[in-house]
Order: sequence, then structure tokens, then C-alpha cells
Amino acid sequence: QVQLVESGGGLVQAGDSLRLSCAASGRTFSRYGWFRQAPGKDREFVAAIRWSSGSRYHADSVKGRFTISRDNGKNTVYLQMNSLEPADTAVYYCAASNSPTISIMIDHGYDYWGQGTQVTVSS
Repeated sequence: QVQLVESGGGLVQAGDSLRLSCAASGRTFSRYGWFRQAPGKDREFVAAIRWSSGSRYHADSVKGRFTISRDNGKNTVYLQMNSLEPADTAVYYCAASNSPTISIMIDHGYDYWGQGTQVTVSS
């Protein structure tokens, strides 16, 4: 059985930092991603990582502020978020897939999703 559990969200001020965690159980997938969705907005790509190589990808909107990483021993993916802005307010979802033929930045390429964790950034 596959389960992805996100944690680490919360309410912070602009400029603060948070680290989101995605604990995976059941198996290891070839790629993991972070997506976010604000109320009334489309789901958007945030960051992704290829498990075996550690190759990382970040959306332009978060590049330089957010960093995705992994811990093989803990089978956990992290999203370090620095210099948070009110525009970062959203529910953040962890996703996983073994489909390398689909762009790692496209949500349709992911088969498993966590329940999401709320990140709220106040000004």
C-alpha cells in the first residue's frame, strides 16, 4: 500500500521559513513532486525530484527560495521554503509517480497524492 503524508505547514509571516515533509510508505517511486493550490486557483507545480539521481526541478516562481530534497533512509521528501511571501499561501500537496515519460512538472504525471498541508503567509 502506498501512502504519502505531508506535514510542516502553518501560519507564518512574510519572510519566514517553513519546511514541509512528505513521508512515503509502501514503496519508493522514481519521482516526487510538490504542487500547491490556492482557493479559486489552478493547481501549480512547485518542485520535483528524481529519487535515484537526486535531480531537482523548481518552478520559476519559487526558484532561489524553495528547495526540494530527499532522505533515502527515511524515505522522506522535503520542501524547504525560505523568504515566504503572501502569494505562497496555498495547500501544498506531495505527489509520487513512476512515470518518467511524462514531464516531471505536470501534475497529470503523478499517480499518488497526499492529503495536503496548509501554508498561510501573512503580510
